[in-house]
Amino acid sequence: MHLIHELRYSNTNTYLIRGEKGTLLFDTGWAGTFPAFCRAMGEIGVPVQDIDYILISHFHPDHMGIAQEIADLGPKIAAADLQREFIHAADGVFLKDRRVSFSPIREAEVLFFKTEESRDFLMRLGIRGEILPSPGHSEDSISLSLDTGELFVGDLNPLYELEAHKGGEIWETWQKLLARKPRTVYYGHAPKAVLAEGPSAPKNSPKKEKELFALVQRIMKEIDRGRSLEAIAQKTHAEPSFIEDVARMYLTHKNVGVQGILDRIEIKGM
Repeated sequence: MHLIHELRYSNTNTYLIRGEKGTLLFDTGWAGTFPAFCRAMGEIGVPVQDIDYILISHFHPDHMGIAQEIADLGPKIAAADLQREFIHAADGVFLKDRRVSFSPIREAEVLFFKTEESRDFLMRLGIRGEILPSPGHSEDSISLSLDTGELFVGDLNPLYELEAHKGGEIWETWQKLLARKPRTVYYGHAPKAVLAEGPSAPKNSPKKEKELFALVQRIMKEIDRGRSLEAIAQKTHAEPSFIEDVARMYLTHKNVGVQGILDRIEIKGM
């Protein structure tokens, strides 16, 4: 048996999975969110030091930003062999941003494993499942599939977008994952989906949805024009934090659309 805690301390959903013998953290947040992460852990009554391993769905900045800070307290970062060359792929994003403190992952301390041997790795924690290559969003993406029906997919496009990707890599990845008959899908930037209820998209009121869609579309156009975040705020009158969230998603998620951005960010005060 295992227990899953959903940690909502940043714009990335992260999950703490407590097995019979140990604890696994799936994904982390953007650099600068470490204090919020510690508060979230305190709220569920679990010391950070109780985490045994950190598993990252893919090495984009919003999923690995505080991994080393967490690891500095005792947990060990684990990664699939296929992720090895991507460990430092996002370092440059943070090193250019002096507003946040960032600790690059110390690769020599990472535990690497082969995906075909991932069941043995998980059993160290008393967690029954597998870690699977999940290309589509990125080359280094992996998913965590538990034998009890929980599936953690990081930034793989949500199931309600699947028809738009029919025949492509995202479609093929989902077919392999769905063959394992998951019951609940945990996304990196969208609410979890209980498949018995259907993989429907989260809903806002029609008016709010239309307003948000138009605002994100306008922000994306201003980004394409090379305008600064401050200039975009002046033109759109949107909250700077919201503009920054949109910019992060737009610049770090290849070929993402307006609805995709709305699904991947947490809307605050809108």
